[in-house]
Amino acid sequence: MPVRLAVTEGTSAGCSQALTLIEGIEAECLLADKAYDTNEIIAAATELGMEPVIPPKSNRKEKRDYDRALYRLRHLVENGFLEFKQWRGVATRYAKRTASYLAACQLRAVMIWSKLF
Repeated sequence: MPVRLAVTEGTSAGCSQALTLIEGIEAECLLADKAYDTNEIIAAATELGMEPVIPPKSNRKEKRDYDRALYRLRHLVENGFLEFKQWRGVATRYAKRTASYLAACQLRAVMIWSKLF
């Protein structure tokens, strides 16, 4: 279960970090929402051997097909984020320094992961 965290500015889009986060990860599929429907992310996922399971944006000229049944499982990812943000310090970014915030996020991830085993 590979997990990577990247701390960005509050105003940056999450999809700007997608290529960095998927680099070097072996997976069959890349599940993401419409915000990640860019040619660059899809090409990178395909190059890494992942099937992109990303619904096309409404303004995309050439609509792509995706596995709708597999996409329905994406709620499990969202549930993971909800569990992650149940720590007030993580949800509100209480830490002033980036290193402290990242450490809190890593600690929370370890606590969640330890519940699984």
